Amino acid sequence: MDFLDFHHHKPNQTGIYNLDLHESVPNSMFSAGLHPANISENWKSDFERIKEKTSDKNCIAVGECGLDGLITANEKLQAGIFQAHLSWAEEIRKPVIIHCVRRYSQILHFKKAKVPLIIHGFHKKETIAEELLDAGFYLSFGRAALENISLQKIIRTIPIRRLFLETDNSDFSIEDLYEKVAEIRSVSAENLKNQMWENLNNIQHYG
Repeated sequence: MDFLDFHHHKPNQTGIYNLDLHESVPNSMFSAGLHPANISENWKSDFERIKEKTSDKNCIAVGECGLDGLITANEKLQAGIFQAHLSWAEEIRKPVIIHCVRRYSQILHFKKAKVPLIIHGFHKKETIAEELLDAGFYLSFGRAALENISLQKIIRTIPIRRLFLETDNSDFSIEDLYEKVAEIRSVSAENLKNQMWENLNNIQHYG
């Protein structure tokens, strides 16, 4: 069994491929959603396409979608579109991969969603991690965890069942990240690999 890459942008890599709105549905695991940066005046029709793609059996999760404080899209509109993703995910019973930039306090307002919520590419302070974990979120870590000491501290203490690992759009080996996290957690890379697949199964078959 290969190492699970929870969120990536590389076709044919083992894990959950972040499908572009205009791409065809692949014969492997993927997720699909409207990234805040891709919100346009045509978002309603775009979202209908997302709903069609995420209904496919190979779709593991809805997203990435979420809130971004660095883009020009109206915040109220962003929140409304994010809620539309959550409502749809609840309807089709699939977890949600969340993109969040400088809007963690607002993201916490959505904690009552009835599906698993995973923050991808987490690289913030321990206090923010604790708030998210207390609210029931999962955290996925990427390349920054290879060097960032504060992230490694979070990884050392996070409940293992709330942890995922990813490459996102960075060019590095997911195996290197597994080896680093295994070292941090004092477990074997093989055991960590098995745990990540178990975690994925758990968020697919929740409740």
